[in-house]
Amino acid sequence: MAGPITFDAGDQAKAGGFGDLPEWDLDDLYPAPDSPELKSDLKALAAQVSQFAERYQGKLAQLSPSDMLACITEYEQIDIIAGRVMSYAGLRYYQNTTDADRAKMLGDLQAQITDITTALVFFSLEFNRIPDDVYEAMFTADDGPARYRPVFDRMRAMRPHQLSDELEQFLHDNSVVGAAAWNRLFDETTAGLEFTVDGETLGLEATLNLLTEHDRAQRQAAAEALAKVFGQNIKLFARIHNTLAKEKAIEDKWRKMPSPQHGRHLSNHVEPEVVEALRNAVTKAYPRLSHRYYALKAKWLGLDKLQVWDRNAPLPTDAPRTIDWSEARSTVLDAYAGFAPELAELAEPFFDKGWIDAAVKPGKAPGAFAHPTVTTVHPYVLLNYLGKPRDVMTLAHELGHGVHQRLAAKQGEMLASTPLTLAETASVFGEMLTFRALLAKTTDPAQKKALLAGKVEDMINTVVRQIAFYDFECKLHAARAEGELTPDDINALWMSVQAESLGPIFEFMPGYETFWSYVPHFVHSPFYVYAYAFGDGLVNALYAAYEEGLPDFQSKYFDLLSAGGSKHHSELLAPFGLDASDPAFWDKGLSMIEGFIDELEALEKDA
Repeated sequence: MAGPITFDAGDQAKAGGFGDLPEWDLDDLYPAPDSPELKSDLKALAAQVSQFAERYQGKLAQLSPSDMLACITEYEQIDIIAGRVMSYAGLRYYQNTTDADRAKMLGDLQAQITDITTALVFFSLEFNRIPDDVYEAMFTADDGPARYRPVFDRMRAMRPHQLSDELEQFLHDNSVVGAAAWNRLFDETTAGLEFTVDGETLGLEATLNLLTEHDRAQRQAAAEALAKVFGQNIKLFARIHNTLAKEKAIEDKWRKMPSPQHGRHLSNHVEPEVVEALRNAVTKAYPRLSHRYYALKAKWLGLDKLQVWDRNAPLPTDAPRTIDWSEARSTVLDAYAGFAPELAELAEPFFDKGWIDAAVKPGKAPGAFAHPTVTTVHPYVLLNYLGKPRDVMTLAHELGHGVHQRLAAKQGEMLASTPLTLAETASVFGEMLTFRALLAKTTDPAQKKALLAGKVEDMINTVVRQIAFYDFECKLHAARAEGELTPDDINALWMSVQAESLGPIFEFMPGYETFWSYVPHFVHSPFYVYAYAFGDGLVNALYAAYEEGLPDFQSKYFDLLSAGGSKHHSELLAPFGLDASDPAFWDKGLSMIEGFIDELEALEKDA
């Protein structure tokens, strides 16, 4: 693995021709890794945790409603300090995961925070032992913690799966050498991978980006370079997945979880049958979505069969174009403002105050994310901006998360966090607003076709690809329950879902079977991926209501985002006349993708 790397983000950004790309200013969290403020917070955290445990352990069921409110408020403040410390360490690390000092700081603080907060393990366990009648009285009293009830209802859903206090404390203490350690190994490995393409050495993000180039030979070279390096590291990636899946299976067995997915459904506050209805609707739609679209694409590219390096290829009529940062900014903010000025106002500080880290840099974490940090600060957005139209959509997506997180912050630390099923709402809606704004001002048929095709591909990647990912994870965890999996075993599981989801128009090059290895969601958040498809289907239905002129749509939309995790998805969707438990709900969302493919076919006939 490469050692520490120094870089000048500004020079690199300008060299790419994208304008001045911003980078994070983490001073709003802490001014420096060795700052007195950070040391003071760690000291205060240890003291507050100790006092909290002394004051409340063994006494929760005897508290009056007003005392319980004070207890929860105090717990929330502890949560904010711990979250602030770990957000700072994590964000510094993701800026350069190959920097040994940053990695050490993250590891040391993870261990320190884990040690300090061990004394808090009693809280959820004891809370779940409060008798139902006492719990009900406590959360219905006028002077009690009624507004926090959704958090604790979700916590009590874990009661059947709760272990003894001693075992729960062991799992808490052991976490730093369990999943967290394997996650770091995965992150540092992927960030340190190097790929040689046409004599040039590139990182993972830059190599993946070549798969969207016009030059087919360049796309092929990139795909083959990815396959070669993944193949060289496949034993390590297989070890990581085997270990994490087995660790999860052991914990699930002790917790009496009925399935590997059940814990995710509980944390998402979504019923397993809703997820199953989504999964079934999407897999049933593969032939009329991905299979149909990719057959069209093969025709446009003049190919009898598509290779994996053609999946995200631009159309031949789509002129290569680099979009500088200022244009990307104005495109997204204008689209947001067209929906509601407040939406653009909430997004603007990300550009002006150092809340975005945009440039591709050595050692930087690949991909993109929006980190909410804590409700007393603000979110930070990470991008790897390379000037492609898709990068503009990624900006719109991550800013949607950021705006959502800012609005939900008003709920406070414990209620702000949105279940994953709704966490993709604002991000996908932001993409749709940006796409629709671009489409509305596009008159050239070739450009319109390219825009529509790009949107269909994004939606297929969000819905079809993510449900295929979910099926892969389900198969992986089921197979791991039968014993250790070889790299070939995992490769075969991957190929089974790829062939099914992409369709008969694809041929798969040797080496593509290893492409599961770089997907971070499988490592960091098992079964997270269905949230993307959930979010896309939800947004498609929401957008249809918006286009149909649902009264007060904007205010209802802001209410939905501002609710954070304070309401169930059924309650949040009711003002829009939507119900995710209705199987027909998902067909509405999928029909929007079909409608775009219909438009593409019509453009084809008119050409």
